[in-house]
Amino acid sequence: METDQSRHLKHRDLNWLSFNERVLQEAEDRERNPLYERMKFLAIYSSNLDEYFRVRVSQLRQMKRIEKSIRKKLSLQPNKTVKKILARVKEQQERFGTIFKDQIIPDLAKNNIRLVSDTDFTSVHGDLADIWYTTHLKNTLETKLVVPSKGNSIFIENQTLYFCVTFEDDKQFGFVKIPTDSNSRFVDLGRHQGNYYITFIDDIIRYKVQSLFDHTVKGVYEMKLSRDAELYIDDELDGILAERIYKSLEQRQEGQPTRLLYDSAMPKDEAKKLRKLLNLGKIDMMPGGRYHNFNDFFKFPDPTENPELHYAEKPFIPHKVLEKSKDYFKTIRAKDQLVHFPFMTFNYIERLVEQASTDPDVTHIKISLYRVADESVLTTALLQAIDNGKDVTIFIEAKARFDEENNISWGRKFEDKGGRVIYSYPRIKVHSKILMIIRNEDDKARRYAYIGTGNFNGETSKIYCDHGLFTAHPKITKEIHRVFRVLEGELIIPRNKHLLISPFTTRRIFEKLIQQEIDTALEGKPAAITAKMNSLEDPDIIALLYKASQAGVKIRLIVRGFTCLIPGVEGLSEHIEMTSIVDRYLEHGRIYLFHNGGDEQMFMGSADWMTRNLDRRIEVLTPIYDEDLFKELRAILLIQLQDNVKARLQDAEETNTYVPQKPGESAIRSQYAIYDFLKAKN
Repeated sequence: METDQSRHLKHRDLNWLSFNERVLQEAEDRERNPLYERMKFLAIYSSNLDEYFRVRVSQLRQMKRIEKSIRKKLSLQPNKTVKKILARVKEQQERFGTIFKDQIIPDLAKNNIRLVSDTDFTSVHGDLADIWYTTHLKNTLETKLVVPSKGNSIFIENQTLYFCVTFEDDKQFGFVKIPTDSNSRFVDLGRHQGNYYITFIDDIIRYKVQSLFDHTVKGVYEMKLSRDAELYIDDELDGILAERIYKSLEQRQEGQPTRLLYDSAMPKDEAKKLRKLLNLGKIDMMPGGRYHNFNDFFKFPDPTENPELHYAEKPFIPHKVLEKSKDYFKTIRAKDQLVHFPFMTFNYIERLVEQASTDPDVTHIKISLYRVADESVLTTALLQAIDNGKDVTIFIEAKARFDEENNISWGRKFEDKGGRVIYSYPRIKVHSKILMIIRNEDDKARRYAYIGTGNFNGETSKIYCDHGLFTAHPKITKEIHRVFRVLEGELIIPRNKHLLISPFTTRRIFEKLIQQEIDTALEGKPAAITAKMNSLEDPDIIALLYKASQAGVKIRLIVRGFTCLIPGVEGLSEHIEMTSIVDRYLEHGRIYLFHNGGDEQMFMGSADWMTRNLDRRIEVLTPIYDEDLFKELRAILLIQLQDNVKARLQDAEETNTYVPQKPGESAIRSQYAIYDFLKAKN
């Protein structure tokens, strides 16, 4: 375990690998995860790792440019950290390969699905491969011959699969770009004697590779280069910044290499020549398996259509109030409403915006979009609202990593229709998930709001565990209005007594609430903090949690991703227990519960306990004032605390041990238990 001894912190980038190991554990879980779901976990692991190298490892490499004396003062050791990362990733990649070869492939075969390589092609398969190659590939493949000598080089596109081909004459390298996307990576070779045969498009190219070159082929090795994902742009204002981001997206194709993943079967001398040809350092080379881009396994075909190979469908639970409502404004005005995804449908949000878009009494709609979905009911309703003369303001985060182009494109569509679109500020991201509608009622303007933990995205709502509050509470909606006025440049600081708003009050209020529990514990009274989040990194919050533990505050944390806090250390954090849940859905909600002398306080919203969420992003968390909703959200949080099926203990050694089921204790798989809880309740 890598720690900062002076502050008792785990290294965030090393601990993140512990999170991705939990994803691998799900790929290994034959007992509880169907075959195709385990394949998806391999895809998730692969996708996560790609982004990790493009973002986090890239940032560590950028630190090397800092003057050595300054790095020493700041205790920065990027080279040392990267070496540790590479060692752990290598171990995990080997484990990944074992899962694929020794579990996935045999389990596919048990279900009469044969994933065959070119070396296993029968004459029938060879004929089919020939036909498929001639029809789909022959005239489109990009190839290049390069002599690996000094001064010669080849540009390898970011995140793109290639074959590096070696020849008997040993003087040149051949490169073949593999033209794949997730819809065409796999080729159906038909059914024979009860078995379904599937191959990679890669193997069809391998099968025909000799026909692409005049030289005698000796070896064919798959490779993929990841490049730095940062957009290095000067700070500008509003739309100008958005334009600069849009124009800079091509940089990602040309950014600094962060990892070359290549087939470990390539001989060392060939790998060395390849490294020099691509101007890479030794640290950039990552040996892997025969195939890369496992994120394509999200769409691996199931020719058997066997439901047992997939998770059983879980139909949406109808919300007992919103499902029957014909007038959302009347319903929300009467009482706050709480929704939970993916157990309930995202349509409840869409229906509210649809109703607002046609309601003659609605004057304004304001929304913050962090990751804009492709064309959807929500985007259509916003466009319709503009057509119907509503004053529509849409704040679009132009710097949402990997969604920049889509977000800016949608911003232009809204602008073209006549909506008011506001883009990012240079040094701050807008990460809040907020919606406000203003409606004329009895000659007065009444505000309605939605505050969530997840993005306004109907597709991700099907796989992300999130919560959202619909409210017409006058004081909360007034403060939401102030947040939007900040985004619109009308206010510098939003005055607030109820919401937690970053970067203005969230840190201060959280610190006050934690200190209050410390003071209560020091008086010998019960004190407790229960919190669920994605990541825990802020050193000041962690220091306060350590202080609270030492004072006797009972602290229970659920952290899905990485954590810098070290739980369970005697004299430091023995009163802190932490688990992580990785299961069918992606845990994404943020909930904070404070004992508060028996009069519990709960907040829900978009912010983790990370420095960026507290100090460098616009975030909104709302208190839960409605007593019924408080009990409901608290019950959901407590179910997750009891998970003994998919929860892992987070300890100092990062063992990722599953929470043990005690004698006589029922098995609780929290995501399924929450589904059953909500189904019974609604």
